[in-house]
Amino acid sequence: MSENTYVLGSDPQELGRLDRQAAFIEAPSKLLLQASGLSEGMRVLDLGTGLGHVARLAAQIVGPDGSVVGLDRAPQALAVARQRVEAAGERHVSFVEGDVARWRADEPFDAVVGRLVLFHLADPIAAVRHHVQNLRPGGLFVALDFDIGGARTFPALGVVDDALAWVVDAFSAAGASPRIGSRLGTILGRAGLDAVKTFGVQAYLAPQDPAGPALLTGVVRSLAEVITTRGIATSEQMDLATLEQRIADALRQEDAVFLPPTVVGAWGRKNSSS
Repeated sequence: MSENTYVLGSDPQELGRLDRQAAFIEAPSKLLLQASGLSEGMRVLDLGTGLGHVARLAAQIVGPDGSVVGLDRAPQALAVARQRVEAAGERHVSFVEGDVARWRADEPFDAVVGRLVLFHLADPIAAVRHHVQNLRPGGLFVALDFDIGGARTFPALGVVDDALAWVVDAFSAAGASPRIGSRLGTILGRAGLDAVKTFGVQAYLAPQDPAGPALLTGVVRSLAEVITTRGIATSEQMDLATLEQRIADALRQEDAVFLPPTVVGAWGRKNSSS
């Protein structure tokens, strides 16, 4: 991706966090991909594929008669993705290194998908318009992204509210769009897609579920440098060594339900006469 605001890095610790995040949102992601109209036999392009999580989900849906090409500019992540599909014998999945904002296909795809990509792009409408050119007439464009504005606890907990505010402010300060999930339908419509539909999937985690504290702390940890250098919070305020445990303790003590960011999907079709 160029002219992007990706601030999370691609070191081994961050790749591990991405694996855990992908596992957590796999079910809603697959649900949204199926709802969009992705189906057997399609040729699919996965934007910002990273470790290949969405490419492999799409491959399950399109089956061996279809194919998926994952596009990313991070060679470390792509190397892992290639190893995984080779080990799994997923011969209808391949990967290519390239810039999401500029890469062009040699032949059109039936569908273009992207999860947590528009979140980081300076001009998401331009990116969608660019990849509409990689679609056949009537082809499908699918965007999946977070709406962090949907994240909260009930009842409200100060330690979680603070951590969520740090995350939102850090992404915003870096030029990313932490609430972009709420705008996906508008973005696709302005990019010229027809018959745009959108909805979100919200998880509700029980007070004793460790997933919420782990996921939130992981994002704070990945953004810690941005948080401190932008003056959003100090290292002492974050206290990363104890943050996950403090969140877990507060959830249990207050019997609070944790609602992580909403996973939103939006999709539309390229005009069949284009």
